[in-house]
Amino acid sequence: MRFSKMHGAGNDFVVIDLRDGSPAPSADLCRLLGDRHLGVGCDQILTIEAPRAAGSVASYGIWNSDGSPSGQCGNGARCVAAWLVRDGAAQGARFRIDSPVGTHDVEHLGGDQYRVNMGVPDFAPAAIPLKAGTAESDRYVLCVDGEDIAFGAVSMGNPHAVIEVDDVRGTDVEHIGPAIQSSPLFPNSANVGFVQVLAPDRIRLRVHERGAGETLACGSGACAAAAVLMRRGRIGRDVAVELPGGTLRITWPDDASAVTMAGPTAFAFEGELPQLRG
Repeated sequence: MRFSKMHGAGNDFVVIDLRDGSPAPSADLCRLLGDRHLGVGCDQILTIEAPRAAGSVASYGIWNSDGSPSGQCGNGARCVAAWLVRDGAAQGARFRIDSPVGTHDVEHLGGDQYRVNMGVPDFAPAAIPLKAGTAESDRYVLCVDGEDIAFGAVSMGNPHAVIEVDDVRGTDVEHIGPAIQSSPLFPNSANVGFVQVLAPDRIRLRVHERGAGETLACGSGACAAAAVLMRRGRIGRDVAVELPGGTLRITWPDDASAVTMAGPTAFAFEGELPQLRG
């Protein structure tokens, strides 16, 4: 099995080419590939596959390091785009790729920088999904260890809970994140973002991702955090999102428009692991 090891702002991936029709990796294989001691080590596995939509260059699958599938990954989308450009499958500065939840316009901004159309955020509880009734709300409340925690919720093709805090560096992400993910309010779990407003055009974010734990960056989480705060009027419509692994640029012109995310990609190394076949 040949693979590329890549990352986007520190959110790291094992990228496998399945365009020859090879089957998707099993949950056991994903867990082994994701293991940082026994395998390659990564947050997610990305599979490059034949396009599903007319006009797309390719499609891709997303598998968390615990073996579970995912519907969206913003940093992964940029890495897939960079992989396709290097492969020669993507020609020109603009092209399209298919994620598990839809088709995305991509723009190569030069160098290692890519911008991806991430779609229109969906705040409807049924779309997230969030078991909090049918009425959409700006804030929901969940009790964790006797403390009421207010959060926003949105789907970016995957579920997100967004908690505004005074200082992300002092927040107990490793405790609160899993507590919210395991709540019956989120039947499919959720990515839990902890966001601090630094200025109208800059926020700081940490994300505890479902199936992977806290990561150095989460592209869909950056989009979700920005969208929640933008709708509240807490920040402007074009912001820099500081994550532990780097900075992403999120733009959302208005509520009816798609969110775009721009940021870096990197190839770490190439490898082959024949012992992981099967």
